[in-house]
Amino acid sequence: MALHITSLNSGSNGNCYYLANEEDAILVDVGLNCRETEKRMARLGLSMNKVRAIFISHEHSDHISGLPVIARKYQLPVYITPGTLSGGRLTLQEELVRTFNAHECIHIGELVITAFPKLHDASEPHSFIVSCREVTVGVFTDIGFPCENLVKYFKKCHAAFLEANYDEQMLDNGRYPYFLKKRIRGGHGHLSNKQAFELFTSCKPPYMSHLLLSHLSRDNNSPDLVLELFKRRAGETEIVVASRDRETKIYYIESVESGKLKVEVERKPTTDLAIPAMNVPVLEHVQYSLFQ
Repeated sequence: MALHITSLNSGSNGNCYYLANEEDAILVDVGLNCRETEKRMARLGLSMNKVRAIFISHEHSDHISGLPVIARKYQLPVYITPGTLSGGRLTLQEELVRTFNAHECIHIGELVITAFPKLHDASEPHSFIVSCREVTVGVFTDIGFPCENLVKYFKKCHAAFLEANYDEQMLDNGRYPYFLKKRIRGGHGHLSNKQAFELFTSCKPPYMSHLLLSHLSRDNNSPDLVLELFKRRAGETEIVVASRDRETKIYYIESVESGKLKVEVERKPTTDLAIPAMNVPVLEHVQYSLFQ
């Protein structure tokens, strides 16, 4: 059974990732408001009525700002750790809250979701892999360092959203104060282009067909720069940059054949392509507004 994946937005102004099979869908993080999430899904021909659950990676505002409204409107269960719930000061209906444990499988129809701890400046940060039968996709963003957990799960993936937040030279020469530069690269902030590239080249399984570079910094990175870096060693893996301002295409991961993944891009007609995507304002947050 296929997995369909898209980034609805990726960056410090909001993160939301959609993963689905033919019957069921989940969202990983909801950092866009409800109206904008619905709008971007509609442009792709997707419906919230197919979404069965929301998984939250950590409490920073660019990952949870739309959560209370969307969860309440669609009565969706929210998989979240107690520390993340508390740290985000979230008010959710008690009956919608579900906790999870690291490395344990959660079944949503035929989707199997597994969380694992990661290094990031948050209470109980986790990343996720989502599997359906033989196909696995990872959502790996907001990671300070490529720890053993990340390496282990990255090696299982047929496709992945992988953070490439900053270019080291751009960060060094940029306008950020020293303490913030140190925090970003200090092991609990974000992955640099170089770190992400080294993970990709050393741990990429031979059947990885798509890599969606995610959570790029507005000030300290360039889509063209990171694309050029990764395409040098991409081989048959297609490299995509997940936008800070709009949704990506839907990538349709169909089957595994002869050890390789057969992947097609699902192209659905849209009715409002002439309407530009809304620029979601950066939400002020005591911790996360620093990471642009």
